[in-house]
Amino acid sequence: MPVNKQETNRFSGQYPNGIPLPIGYLRNMGAAMEHTGGYKVICDWLAAKQLSPFSFQKQAWQAISGHKSGLVNAPTGCGKTFSVFLGALINFINEDPEQYQLRKHNGLRLLWITPLRALATDIARAMEEVLTETGIPWKVGIRNGDTSTADRTKQKKHMPEVLIITPESLHLLLAQKGYATLFDPLQIIAVDEWHELLGSKRGVQTELAIATILHTSLQTKQLPMVWGISATIGNMDEAMEVLLSPLHALKPGQAGSIIKANMQKVTEVESIFPDEIEKYPWAGHLGIKLAHKLIPVIQQSKTTLIFINTRGMSETWYQTLLDVCPDLAGSIALHHGSIDRDLRTWIEENLHAGKLKAVVCTASLDLGVDFRPVETVIQVGSPKGVARFLQRAGRSGHQHNAVSKIWFLPTHSLELVEAASLKTAIKEEMIESRIPMTRCYDVLLQFMDTLAISDGFDPATLYPVIRSTFCYQDITEDEWGHLIHFIVSGGDALQQYDDYKKIEIDDGLYRIRSRKLAMRHRMHIGTIVSDAMLKVRMITGGYVGMIEEYFISRLTPGDVFTLAGRNHEFVMIKDMTVLVRKSSAKKSIVPSWNGGRMPLSANLGKVLRKELAKGISGKGKKILEPELVALEPLFKLQQELSHLPKENELLIEQIETKDGFHLFVYPFEGRLVHEAMAAILAWRISRIRPISFSFAMNDYGFELLSDQPIPVDDTNVYELFSPDDLFADIQRSVNSTEMARRKFRDIAVIGGLVFPGYPGEHKKARHLQASASLLFNVFNEYEPGNLLLRQAYQEVLDQQMEEVRLRDMLERIQRSKIVLTFPTQLTPFCFPVKVDSMREDLSSEKLEDRVKKMQLELSRS
Repeated sequence: MPVNKQETNRFSGQYPNGIPLPIGYLRNMGAAMEHTGGYKVICDWLAAKQLSPFSFQKQAWQAISGHKSGLVNAPTGCGKTFSVFLGALINFINEDPEQYQLRKHNGLRLLWITPLRALATDIARAMEEVLTETGIPWKVGIRNGDTSTADRTKQKKHMPEVLIITPESLHLLLAQKGYATLFDPLQIIAVDEWHELLGSKRGVQTELAIATILHTSLQTKQLPMVWGISATIGNMDEAMEVLLSPLHALKPGQAGSIIKANMQKVTEVESIFPDEIEKYPWAGHLGIKLAHKLIPVIQQSKTTLIFINTRGMSETWYQTLLDVCPDLAGSIALHHGSIDRDLRTWIEENLHAGKLKAVVCTASLDLGVDFRPVETVIQVGSPKGVARFLQRAGRSGHQHNAVSKIWFLPTHSLELVEAASLKTAIKEEMIESRIPMTRCYDVLLQFMDTLAISDGFDPATLYPVIRSTFCYQDITEDEWGHLIHFIVSGGDALQQYDDYKKIEIDDGLYRIRSRKLAMRHRMHIGTIVSDAMLKVRMITGGYVGMIEEYFISRLTPGDVFTLAGRNHEFVMIKDMTVLVRKSSAKKSIVPSWNGGRMPLSANLGKVLRKELAKGISGKGKKILEPELVALEPLFKLQQELSHLPKENELLIEQIETKDGFHLFVYPFEGRLVHEAMAAILAWRISRIRPISFSFAMNDYGFELLSDQPIPVDDTNVYELFSPDDLFADIQRSVNSTEMARRKFRDIAVIGGLVFPGYPGEHKKARHLQASASLLFNVFNEYEPGNLLLRQAYQEVLDQQMEEVRLRDMLERIQRSKIVLTFPTQLTPFCFPVKVDSMREDLSSEKLEDRVKKMQLELSRS
């Protein structure tokens, strides 16, 4: 195994495939060699390479040897993975130090749950290399959506000692008859990238699977250990509590351990500045104009990752960089989730090999896979969160002691404030928390069906298993009875329909006997629900990628769109496949995918308000971040025309233009909170005087526009922003029923009420919505207490309205000074909000012309 010995004092070394060795400095080698058994075998293996473990890895090995559970937290590139994997090997060797190399077919010992398929191959390759070199006779298997039927059959006959699996595939494993015997030899359940699963329904799936495996093991042997592997998040203690909840329910009083690597990962952030700061910025247009400034950064680095927030914009950026620098052709690639999987794999392999100069990518390359040649990362536009920014920065300098270098390219001038805020947040370690989900009844219904198609379940026995998870710890017996009634008879509202009577009771066990229902269920196990995706193929043959149905439905034959970095002419849809031909057209439509806009996180919003205050604090330029210095002309103009708010102030601007009367409010709390607050404020104002509004919002503020003066002044402004009666005002002001109806569609699919269709025959999105909408209406009218209906409304509050954050904002405003100003023209702060309100009515070209005209008029004023 090649190791650069000159680098040994600095780096932990690496395998040929680029996965970091879980090893550190030589200074601990003497102490490590004093140990015997498995510890000695592993340390001898490391010593042969002039390497030794980090202290946090030794702590993890010691905890695993003591049959403890916990959470490992370390920076990217420092060997978190092997702190658990090598601990499992040490335990195995210690069972029989003399004969361990002869013990084959040991059954499943280590279950490795990973959120991404892409991570599985690299992790497996690295594990296999360790096993080969240490002579440990373990096999490593992978089980996910890409695993062939033949490999699954082999695994069923002889389960490998290590199984790397996604949450969805783990539930498919639980859907097999006799699944419990697979886990008899299991010693450790490891959840990789736990911070990515926490706070999602996939995380809830993981909780349920762990609880099931632990309760199954309780009958036969000692409980398996549970270990999480996580990057830093704001609620590490809670993250461990969620993961270990089923274990603590079975073994009360046994505390888990959070093992942290005390290693400071240095992250350098450098902004790319426009030659001239626009005093009237608007979102989106500036980034492309700065594309030429990326070329020197790309050329000076071995390999660069360029992160774009949306798939549509990544297509535009890929083409723009090629236009600006044609020499990049052949050495730059485009990577996102809708590109052909084989092409994505080719790109990842060439990144490993250092054969690509740059890759334009989305969140598809955020996680885990270690691309050692990457020296530089570029973030285009605000990442909207500190944790996401650090995750992306960590793609470079993916070794211990290496500096992670990330460039920030703003898409409009004000985003430079976010760059300064990110620097401050990183210094102060203000990382966002991942809030765990609770009472996800749709996931629970799906899980109950999963058990019903395997060995069946007894509700009385299953209930404590479910309650042992964090997600369902507060589920009541009445709610449990409601769910049982629902899957057996369809509940109160659907009991007349046989399609919803899935479960049969056989000797006290609840089972699904229908092979058709069982097959349909297995095909759609999972919690990720998206609009129907269509394959895109050349009419002459050849696969291009995937595109969402709703985008294609708006095209007519002859229209040209961009996918996978090339222009394609739309020909027709045939057999759920989009047929296209090559196009040389210079203009094309860039696909848009749903869910493209991420809201500003609460942590970043808080720091941003502080950074803005620095712009008027009178501090010297040497003290300020260069981003704030560059924005001085914009801040100065904002102060002249209106006001630059301090940290404890809320700015409200009232402006009259030919369009009408505008009310601009700047809480800096993110798009979703602003959308909800705009609706609530409009409702509250309408009670003062009958008045109608149109809304617009961005991450910094929102606008109410009316054709008559808006009655907001010093006498009523605090009352209008009161947290009192917030829940009732949300219900009155927002069409929460329609929002819940949209949410219910996903809940109905996950819970098994709506069948999305067989492969290649997916129902159209509108048909799915119609089916779910009908059920929604039935429950609303005939079973208003239905748990899935209740969940839909709660998800609207928690996810779309961000009700907790909204309440926190209003309470903060009550403690703040509200500043009302009456500018005579649009200000730098309100300009981007105003432009956003025009996007729906104008094409991108007409919008740009209109904005230029507005900027010119304002500069003359």
